Amino acid sequence: MGNSDTPGSRRDGASVLEEISELIGLQVYTNQGVFLGNVNNLVVDVENGAIDGLFVQETNPLLVEGSRAVSVPYRWIQSVGDIVVLRYFPKRVSLRKPSAK
Repeated sequence: MGNSDTPGSRRDGASVLEEISELIGLQVYTNQGVFLGNVNNLVVDVENGAIDGLFVQETNPLLVEGSRAVSVPYRWIQSVGDIVVLRYFPKRVSLRKPSAK
């Protein structure tokens, strides 16, 4: 089985998917060193083949009201290694209160 030189070959796609799948399960920390949660899933722009964000479930209740799941935009990510470090995250994410009728 030789290598294919065509762009978008199966091998390239498979290696990209492998890299992307390695993000799932990583711990996510704010730039202040506060644990947010673990990467549960990814928000992917299929047309451009880019990651738009990380989906984090069971979040730290000190950061996210009710430990709700959040989607973290990719532009907020500072670095990815053994963990994910965010360059930005709001001090606290609160649930929207339903407007009074």
